[in-house]
Amino acid sequence: MPDLQFVLMVAALCTSDLSSLNIPEPLRTTIFERCWALVNDGPPPTRAEERVLDLRGGTEVTLEALIETIRSLLTAAGIHTLTWEHPPSEPTRPSTPEALPLIERLNKLYPDPPDVADSSKAQ
Repeated sequence: MPDLQFVLMVAALCTSDLSSLNIPEPLRTTIFERCWALVNDGPPPTRAEERVLDLRGGTEVTLEALIETIRSLLTAAGIHTLTWEHPPSEPTRPSTPEALPLIERLNKLYPDPPDVADSSKAQ
């Protein structure tokens, strides 16, 4: 997984309410708050819907610092693989018009698998 995707995924998982995520809540908070401090000047937001990292203004050095922060905290906690169980959910917001071309290209790269009927029932 590319580094930027890794950071964004872990940050999103750490701010989620997933009960099955194998990162304890205090560690989730620590990871997010340390990452926040690397890319922002003020304190992290307290409202859950505002706890999102905006990495658009970051540099390669910032990204490397975020990766090292996340990996070191997870390693210190003995977590080497992230696991969770949660069914996919519907988007909470519509995609922006600017994002639609990217979404369409991704759908072409990774189309949904076709529904395959059980051949034993078809007879």
